[in-house]
Amino acid sequence: MNIYVGNLPYSMTEEILEELFKAYGEVAAVRIIKDKFTGNSKGFAFVEMGSEDSATEAINGLNGKEVEGRTLRINKALPPQQKNDRGGDRGDRRGGGDRGGNGGGGRWGF
Repeated sequence: MNIYVGNLPYSMTEEILEELFKAYGEVAAVRIIKDKFTGNSKGFAFVEMGSEDSATEAINGLNGKEVEGRTLRINKALPPQQKNDRGGDRGDRRGGGDRGGNGGGGRWGF
């Protein structure tokens, strides 16, 4: 299970984060999200645990824990969204669609 870890101290390393989670079971992967220009931490990470049970225990055990003066926010990660998914139903842009108003008919109202 993939876990979202928010409100991380900016000094947190992947190694330290992995040690925090190892107390609850096997850690498959740890990834602290960094700014692509500066390389600095954005203050959140994703941790993948080996089993769902260990992930649930880690969430329950670490959510709200204070680390270096910051209270961690930990929960199950949501699946990633596609980049072009901006929500809402916009229909097929090629067809024009019904936009309300005078019901079509063009300029002359036929």
